[in-house]
Amino acid sequence: MAAPENRILMGKIGAAHGIKGEVRITTFTGDPEAIASYGPLDTDRPGLTVTIETARLNKTVLVARLKGIRDRNAAELLNGVSLFVDRSRLPDPDDEDDFYHADLIGLDARLDTGVSIGEVSALLNYGAGDLLEVRDPRSGDTFLYPFTKAVVPTIRIADGFLVIAPPLDAEPGEEEPD
Repeated sequence: MAAPENRILMGKIGAAHGIKGEVRITTFTGDPEAIASYGPLDTDRPGLTVTIETARLNKTVLVARLKGIRDRNAAELLNGVSLFVDRSRLPDPDDEDDFYHADLIGLDARLDTGVSIGEVSALLNYGAGDLLEVRDPRSGDTFLYPFTKAVVPTIRIADGFLVIAPPLDAEPGEEEPD
């Protein structure tokens, strides 16, 4: 199993699909079916490795048959398991503007004036688009920013920072209208 800092989250197993042991997998790969080509995948459960035998795209999720899982009961036990691959098994990005989401974790988040506002602690997606979570080191508070080119215009992985241009929809302390 790879060291946690070298693992890249590739997907997450969801509900069982049917009665023959298939599972639904939400993938975080550019091509959802590509997750099956990485061979055995590490998991967040100690001692558990998962191998995808077959996979097919079904609307927004991948339906997969896993090695050794042949009935619904066994498939249900895997609900919520995260799937990882060691970073060394992934290709390097094609150019300096390409990166893996995991490369953003730990970067210094700065305003366009150069003032540091914290460190990137997570990249989240609750269904409406990616959100960048930034943790303020002084207060421990976290702030979410849309991960778009308009809000995050500059990413410098090699230099250890990214620039955030917060949306100016509302002034601080201003309440939303009813």
